[in-house]
Amino acid sequence: MSRARRRAALRLPSWTASLYWKFAVFITVMCCTLAALLGILVHVLVGRQTENQARGAALEVLDDAVATYVAGEPLGRNASVDPPDLPHNLREMAVHRKERGTQLADHQGRPTMWAVAPADGDRVLAVRLDYTDRAATLHGLDQAIIGSSAAAIGATLLIGLLAVSRLTRRLHHTARVARRISTGDLDARVGDPRALRPDLAQDEAAAVASALDTMAATLQSKLHSEQRFTADVSHELRTPLTGLHAAAELLPPGRPTEMVQERIQTMRRLTEDLLEISRLDARVEQVDLAVHQLGPLAERAVQATGLEVDVDVVRDAQVETDRRRLERVLGNLITNAHKHGRAPVVLTVDGPVVTVRDHGDGYPEDLLDHGPQRFKTRSGNGRKSGHGLGLTIAAGQTHVLGATLHFTNAPDGGAVATLRLVDGRQLPQD
Repeated sequence: MSRARRRAALRLPSWTASLYWKFAVFITVMCCTLAALLGILVHVLVGRQTENQARGAALEVLDDAVATYVAGEPLGRNASVDPPDLPHNLREMAVHRKERGTQLADHQGRPTMWAVAPADGDRVLAVRLDYTDRAATLHGLDQAIIGSSAAAIGATLLIGLLAVSRLTRRLHHTARVARRISTGDLDARVGDPRALRPDLAQDEAAAVASALDTMAATLQSKLHSEQRFTADVSHELRTPLTGLHAAAELLPPGRPTEMVQERIQTMRRLTEDLLEISRLDARVEQVDLAVHQLGPLAERAVQATGLEVDVDVVRDAQVETDRRRLERVLGNLITNAHKHGRAPVVLTVDGPVVTVRDHGDGYPEDLLDHGPQRFKTRSGNGRKSGHGLGLTIAAGQTHVLGATLHFTNAPDGGAVATLRLVDGRQLPQD
């Protein structure tokens, strides 16, 4: 198996990366470890204490048995001389070292505490005490420890997960608001209760929520300021540009006059584009939706540009759209293809999908990664290319229409813009 396959096989599911799962595992492992350590400690201490008590009791019985044996009286039923199942090491202790001793062992399958003492010659006097009750008590204690530990682990895990779930819910809410802000909804706010109450203790989630709300408010303020500036500048430019246009019409015919008029017309288009972008940014555009046949709309948009475009209607469809805005989007895509690409430019209608393709160098990588950016240009192959305001307006109007616009590059070269509209045939009928 290759290293990549081994890594894929060892890769944990994505849900294991969550804070909730990690916290649950941490609590479980720590509680189990602590319960095991405490259980072992209690078992060892109680076991030793119980065993020592049994040894003491066995030695007392042994003293009585020795006195009875010395007096020549009959031994009790738990005392005997040289019993056959006496542990070997106890026998060796009494016979060879002439010492007393005790040992916990088995007698006829039952736990038994043995105690021995040397008798006359090589004989051994032994007594035995049944250890079954003490062993059962110790076993019951182990069961109680296991049961109480399981209950404590369960209660601790439940309380811990309830506590961390509140934190994770707040963090997930903060993440959702951050994603809304990233899509352009600058009115979105977390509104964390702790962040709104300075008198309460502020945890990390509240600090993140407060920082995100502050950032969103700052971005919104700056964006509104830029929108107002753009709109004001564009509006103020319209009056002098109208005067310049009127004055240019009074100039004598000639190439200089044509150049002046061309520059004025360019400035007027730029001003109108800036005003349109400011309206799109402010989200004040009102869409006038209706069901239209897409093929004729696309052909009309091509004719309005006055540019050479090959129109291919593979499959016509009815779409719900705003005719004026759709023509604006297609016109900008076609103009951009002619301005920054190379002929032939092909417009294809396939159902509710329209593609505009040129055969130039393709869209730049930053456009494919981040979308259209205003006044963005690049130089290459001895020529200047870019996507300026045209694609920015096209993307904004597409959003207003409720459609989608994607930019890609064809494998054999050329830029491809794909516009997917709302299929009018899928709409509910009255």
